[in-house]
Amino acid sequence: MRPNLVIIVTAAFTTCCVTACMTTPVSGRKALNIMPESEEIAMGESAYKDVLKKEKISHDSRLNAIVTRVGKRIAAVANKPEYQWQFVVIDSEVQNAFCLPGGKIAVYRGIIPITKNEAGLATVMAHEVTHALARHGGQRITQNMELSLGMGIIQALLLRPGENDTAADQQKRQMIMAGLGAGATVGIVLPFSRGDEAEADEVGQILMARAGYDPEESIRFWDRFSEATKGQSPPAFLSDHPSSPSRAQDLRDRLPTAKTEYERAPQHYGLGDAF
Repeated sequence: MRPNLVIIVTAAFTTCCVTACMTTPVSGRKALNIMPESEEIAMGESAYKDVLKKEKISHDSRLNAIVTRVGKRIAAVANKPEYQWQFVVIDSEVQNAFCLPGGKIAVYRGIIPITKNEAGLATVMAHEVTHALARHGGQRITQNMELSLGMGIIQALLLRPGENDTAADQQKRQMIMAGLGAGATVGIVLPFSRGDEAEADEVGQILMARAGYDPEESIRFWDRFSEATKGQSPPAFLSDHPSSPSRAQDLRDRLPTAKTEYERAPQHYGLGDAF
């Protein structure tokens, strides 16, 4: 008789969770992360150096000054004094930005027209800063390790031939395993990624408000982003990012909380300078 797969895999995951659970700042979300933060930061440093070598860095003094100013204001409320914050503008039409573990932030020039003003830029940068604060990179590594462990156990048990197995039985198990692989991608990996993005939106809106930027601009930013990238997104259930309209609506729903944080901020910059 084969062991109960659910009991085996659940026990393995529960053991990990007991020893490696963490709480995300601001959102209070519980997550599993077995990666030491020092290792995440070292990986971030290495990746940032690679980016600086490979990408063309913008020397637009005004744009760099604005990105640095907005970045420092967000960093000031991120409550991670141990991070060595750095800010750079990459001279590329890519509509993106990132924050690596340890506070290494890059903004691609291509996203600047969509941000439109400092508060729009703060929406993007605070979102990326949240990925670093929540240690989403380490969580994803942990998740992949869990998934590999679980799939390995299931594969070993499912594909182990029984005494009276026929060739058809073995083929059936192979088909089940292939289905489990596809199901894990759509049912586990992508939703976890969408969860990270939703958390980064939620916490990012709070951070930008605490930094003194009008959080209502976060909604307008995603409306603009949706218009600029219309028709370019995959179906939501196969995307590792929520759709732009759904992000705007989620932020609209959370706006009262963010507005309260904004009113409490010691400085109010509103929308800031326009681009």
